[in-house]
Amino acid sequence: AGVRRQVTAEQLRARGNALFQAGDHGAALAAYTEALSLSDAASERAVLHRNRAACYLKLEDYTKAEADATKAIEADGRDVKALFRRSQALQQLGRLDQAVSDLQRCVSLEPRNKAFQEALRALGSSMHEKMKTMSCTDSKVEQMFQILLDLDEKDEDKKQKAAQNLIVLAREEAGAEKIFQSDGVRLLMQLLDTAKADLMLAALRTLVGLCSGHRSRTMAILAELGAPRLSAVLGVEHEQVSLAACNLLHVMFDSLKEGLQKDFRGKEDAVVLDSSRDLKLLIKHLLELLVLEGASAHGRDNALNLLIKVVPRKSPKETNNSLSLWVIDQGLKKILEVGSTVCGSSGSLPVTENSRMSTSVLLSKLYEDLKCDAERENFHHLCEDYVRSWFDGHELPGKLRAIQTVSCLLQGPSDAGNRVLELEGIMDCVLSLCASVCEAHQLVAVEALIHAADKAKRASFITANGVSLLKEIYKHSERDSIRIRALVGLCKLGSAGGTDFSMKQFAEGSTMKLAKQCRKWLCNEAIDAGTRRWAVEGLAYLTFDADVKEEFVEDKAAMQAMFHLAKSEDRSVLYAVASTLVNCTNSYDHEEPDPQMLELAKYAKQHIPEQHPKDKPEFVKRRVRKLLTAGVVSALACMVKSENPALTNSCRELISRVFLALVEEAEDRGGVVAQGGGKALIPLSLEGTEVGQTKAAQALAKITITSNPEMAFPGERIYEVVRPLVSLLHLQRTGLENFEGLMALTNLAGISERLRQKILKERAVPMIEGYMFEEHELIRLAATECMCNMAMSKEVQELFLAEGSDWLKLMVLYSGEEDEKLRRAASGTLAMLTALHPPICKRIPQVTVHWLEILQALLLSPSAELQHRGAVVVMNMMAAAREVAEQLIASEMLEILSVLAKDKEKP
Repeated sequence: AGVRRQVTAEQLRARGNALFQAGDHGAALAAYTEALSLSDAASERAVLHRNRAACYLKLEDYTKAEADATKAIEADGRDVKALFRRSQALQQLGRLDQAVSDLQRCVSLEPRNKAFQEALRALGSSMHEKMKTMSCTDSKVEQMFQILLDLDEKDEDKKQKAAQNLIVLAREEAGAEKIFQSDGVRLLMQLLDTAKADLMLAALRTLVGLCSGHRSRTMAILAELGAPRLSAVLGVEHEQVSLAACNLLHVMFDSLKEGLQKDFRGKEDAVVLDSSRDLKLLIKHLLELLVLEGASAHGRDNALNLLIKVVPRKSPKETNNSLSLWVIDQGLKKILEVGSTVCGSSGSLPVTENSRMSTSVLLSKLYEDLKCDAERENFHHLCEDYVRSWFDGHELPGKLRAIQTVSCLLQGPSDAGNRVLELEGIMDCVLSLCASVCEAHQLVAVEALIHAADKAKRASFITANGVSLLKEIYKHSERDSIRIRALVGLCKLGSAGGTDFSMKQFAEGSTMKLAKQCRKWLCNEAIDAGTRRWAVEGLAYLTFDADVKEEFVEDKAAMQAMFHLAKSEDRSVLYAVASTLVNCTNSYDHEEPDPQMLELAKYAKQHIPEQHPKDKPEFVKRRVRKLLTAGVVSALACMVKSENPALTNSCRELISRVFLALVEEAEDRGGVVAQGGGKALIPLSLEGTEVGQTKAAQALAKITITSNPEMAFPGERIYEVVRPLVSLLHLQRTGLENFEGLMALTNLAGISERLRQKILKERAVPMIEGYMFEEHELIRLAATECMCNMAMSKEVQELFLAEGSDWLKLMVLYSGEEDEKLRRAASGTLAMLTALHPPICKRIPQVTVHWLEILQALLLSPSAELQHRGAVVVMNMMAAAREVAEQLIASEMLEILSVLAKDKEKP
């Protein structure tokens, strides 16, 4: 048994080596790790640790690379490979002195090794540079603080310069450490306490540099500044200062959370507790800020945004949701205080037009983060208790707050909203307040009714009672603000049929009337933006109807008024704008009904969904053009830029759908890029729902295929496009997405070695190879063309010769296929490979017995392009090795070449 186990570890190590050679470092790491679990021999384990260190270096996890290399060195102090790898890891971790001593040991063990000497020389010079900057940094730091803290210094320019230098210095690790060591935190605290906006901003931005990615410094800074001071700065009236404090707190949270995740795997239990205690302390102060009367409205918004970003788990793969449970336990009532605030009522908290939306998003995220029924039940009880506490025993203002809370929950975790809606007396109170003579009260009630109509299980009850009530209000109210909301309620209840043309709730023509009224309100600048937002909400429902879409895109003023709102401060309009645009561009998912089921449905006299004649492709295409002319792209780009909770993942998905519809026609793509569409698509493709990311990636692919990628994505942006494009190659994507991803990557791979390296790093090559075996000829062709451009990279050339690889055989065989485009791509790859990597010439005769006839067929082809490629391959093979040249000359090749050499038509 001992022997069998040894063999298994051996096999795993060999597999790891092969995977490492092929560039799949993650899989190689897994193989070595499994081998370690099976191996008992000390020498064998040392080699495996050394190999794992190499994987971690490639994966840029330098802490683990150092740990593994150290284990190998403990087993054998003369292991130069392990010493060299540890020196590389230490260098990346900034511990240059230790890296030097490892390298010196390598040189003393192998004095003739050029690589070791070169590395030592390079490291020596970089240490010298570091020492130089450190000593001149010392005096700089003191100087800058002197200028900033000197109350008599009147030269504003000088102060500005000093502040800017301090911020820039803090971004570099050496500079940040220097500021930290020279009593910088105390001095920065003095700057914060001056209460002067520019000095506070300089201090906050410098602190961002000190805390960024550095956990121990963050903990020390938090201890010195104290959470109360930070939370007080977040709550100041000055908007920029509040935002800078929000940014700093976000960086601190990230550094502390990073520590939690890293140490969870280590043994530093004491440290784990520390970090989580700091996290909770900061969160506790944020929750207190929510209900602090002296805090500014945007400070409150910033606190909500921070909680949204840092409390819920980033992905369901993380199992620990204790932070959300703790926040619900400690602060759910405080969060609901903001959600229940009725603007303008006496003694209410200062809030902005975005506060309620942010509260709904936070509640929704907390609720989604719960894992079991018991946790959800607790959430429901807390919400019900809160609503009851305002509804029972309070006069009208209390009832209004209870109803406002219901609205807030219905917009967020609608399950919780439905539960409180069913509490005794709530719905009756909403219906009776809808008829109130006081505008503010009526507003609260009508909005609650609208949100209920959207989500409620009791929609039929609302349809029965609500429609007549809303019609009354719509017809007879004196106030536009109320009528517009009543209209949206009617639209929501009336659009229950969705895009289905035959399911109309309203009498013919009334949908058009309602839409016309919405457009009129939307364009009326005399009405406040908060009310005009509701007109967009109405259109989001009414544009399910194709006649409404057609009229909307003809009304340029209405489109531009909507885009103007989308760019405004009030971010709660984003979802409605995005929904309206999805409807106008028909970029929702279409379900094609099964023809057999249709026949059955007709037979059974069941309802069959019908498509509106104006939803046919030619209509959609025309609508897209009109939206582009009206400036839709700059509005979408502006919506994506907003760092705002209203930009939820489902909202991002809608925007991605619209972008994909806008780039459908190749001639529109240049315009979309020119107005900022290319830039906006990158963040959409990197975060959001899976569908949203895929749609954005596909839009990026379409742009990359037909325009010059270096113009469409200038500078560093072109490298950010690679990951979304590679995501289109995953097996669960559709054939069209695979095809467009391959075409786009082919374009990028032809540009530069740096881009090819980025594609390699994203592990695209094994997927590209997989698609070269695809049955679908277009996908197979695209993969082969992509591989042709990737083959300009040295690493890829090596893979063609790797043991057990069929790539070269495939290229030779494809050069003999009937499909001319495929032959062109494959023979082009061979021409390039044989020129760039001569060892391949020797391998060609070994991969298939048909190699000679395939090359001869290329030379005899009617296509000059194929003949040219064939001639280049033969020329390279003749030059590469004598035995190959002999085989070629022994065949009819010489005669064929003699004929071609005399052909005056093809120089």
